[in-house]
Amino acid sequence: MIVAFSVSPSAAEEDGGVSEAVARAVKVVRESGLPNSTNAMFTNIEGQWDEVMDVVKRAVEAAGEGSSRVGLVLKADIRPGYEGQLTAKVERVEKHLSE
Repeated sequence: MIVAFSVSPSAAEEDGGVSEAVARAVKVVRESGLPNSTNAMFTNIEGQWDEVMDVVKRAVEAAGEGSSRVGLVLKADIRPGYEGQLTAKVERVEKHLSE
């Protein structure tokens, strides 16, 4: 499965941003060893259901350190029997664009 998620704690930085909290969440994801990518809006992670959800839970907890509330947006692509789709899906689109 691939999960795209975004976390945002209620306690923002002085400038209203949440980059420090998001960095804590992304660190958890990167240290998980699962395939992942981060862009301006979401962090994507690929793996089996239980391992992905465990990482998301720990990432939310890390982002929420020092905050009484955390918002989570999560979208999942559940496709049993497929792996490597984090990059393969993009490669298929790029192939069509190059034709």
